[in-house]
Amino acid sequence: MSGNKDSDFKNPLFTVDSVLFTVIDKELKVLLVKRASEPYIGCWALPGGFLDIDIDHSADMTALRKLKEKTNVAPQYLEQLHTYSGLARDPRGYSVTLVYYALTSAVEASTHIETVDDAKWVSIEELDILPIAFDHKHIIEHAQQRLKQKALYSMVPIYCLPELFTIGQFKSVLEAILGKPVQRKTIIRRIDAADILEKVDEKIKSGGRLAHLYKVKPNVDIVNFERNLSY
Repeated sequence: MSGNKDSDFKNPLFTVDSVLFTVIDKELKVLLVKRASEPYIGCWALPGGFLDIDIDHSADMTALRKLKEKTNVAPQYLEQLHTYSGLARDPRGYSVTLVYYALTSAVEASTHIETVDDAKWVSIEELDILPIAFDHKHIIEHAQQRLKQKALYSMVPIYCLPELFTIGQFKSVLEAILGKPVQRKTIIRRIDAADILEKVDEKIKSGGRLAHLYKVKPNVDIVNFERNLSY
């Protein structure tokens, strides 16, 4: 009776991709890279690539390494979104992609790798007119829906803000993610309930008046609420 050999099995292509969102000028944007090699040369895609078993101890390391190589962006956190697989995803063969997503501050993106021509923040509205590689448009849409749900029951939108921010800035970020207006008093109640922000002794001009600045307290975790935000 003969046993199975490793050579009897075909290995799929395995990649790790990341969907990074930010808010710029009250508009939700996603970080994309322009491919400089086949397949889909000249098209826009999520930053990611193949796991390297010689240097990556985990898929998390692959995600962060590829983000650094292709966009020079290092988010504070990444959260696993979903695993996508299938024969039709990649013309090179059966592929499996582990996808992460996150919300990050609006930092400048740049690339220093020959497989990428450009890296930039792209408006969600632009995805319908840009050539998007693979099934990445579908993945971005899935990640956007997950982000909306996350914003409804957690304080994760603060990852998009600078170190010091106003209630008005927090409100703008939340509305850009949800795509709907949110009452200021609702946001203040949520901030009070979270108890992870502290007011600093500094104000800035905002809408013709002086607004208090806030920052995240040290050594706190992002709060998840039992109820979704009502707006």
